[in-house]
Amino acid sequence: MTDRLAVISDVHGNLTALRAVLDDVAARGVTRVVSLGDTVGKGPRGSACVALTRASCEAAVHGNWEAFLLMLEQEPTGEARWWLDELTEDDRAWSRALPFHHDLRLSGRLVRLVHANTDDVFHRLHGDHTWDDFRAAFVPAGATAGLEPPDVVGYGDIHGTYLQSDENRTLFNVGSVGNPLDGQTASYALLEGVPGSTSWSDPFSVAFCRVEYDVEAELAVAAASGMPQQAQWATELRTGVYRGAHEG
Repeated sequence: MTDRLAVISDVHGNLTALRAVLDDVAARGVTRVVSLGDTVGKGPRGSACVALTRASCEAAVHGNWEAFLLMLEQEPTGEARWWLDELTEDDRAWSRALPFHHDLRLSGRLVRLVHANTDDVFHRLHGDHTWDDFRAAFVPAGATAGLEPPDVVGYGDIHGTYLQSDENRTLFNVGSVGNPLDGQTASYALLEGVPGSTSWSDPFSVAFCRVEYDVEAELAVAAASGMPQQAQWATELRTGVYRGAHEG
């Protein structure tokens, strides 16, 4: 019997979007959720999003924003300290303990879920990657060196959904819950397959889901919070386009 798994990523402190996505997941009758990191940073409610992620997800991995903010613990000042200071000590301990990757087997396929790439949390894999980049994602290296090569790789980080399959391998990006840059609606992926199966003949699929949420309500929270870079955050949430694309 097949099972479904929701894969979310890049919530970025947007609690309104996270609640909307989890409501959509539940409405579809899906009970399993995995988070691919960047729960915090950029948005106003990182701590609340950590709490909801911990309560709702069976597994989560380390994102580059978690890594970045934890590096700031030794820095006394700086604009980005706002997002670190918004987190509790328990939030930080949870973030620090997150694994680099999460593996599972569905319909004979080894599925590897990471934040940005399969070797390093700061190694970005763009949607317009090369053929060599595609192949490299399936070769264990760096943080996954010595592990079994995956058949399917899912990740977040770039805030835009896509799926590519070739040579019996599948690479997909789940997009972003809280800061989508391929439109104005939150996104996540649904994996469906037979858990633990060793047979490739069993059904397997990756589907993308888009969810509307109240952007203005979330921006009102950001304004009241006094967080940095509110104008840039508002631009991205209202347009679904990276802030730098509006400059110049």
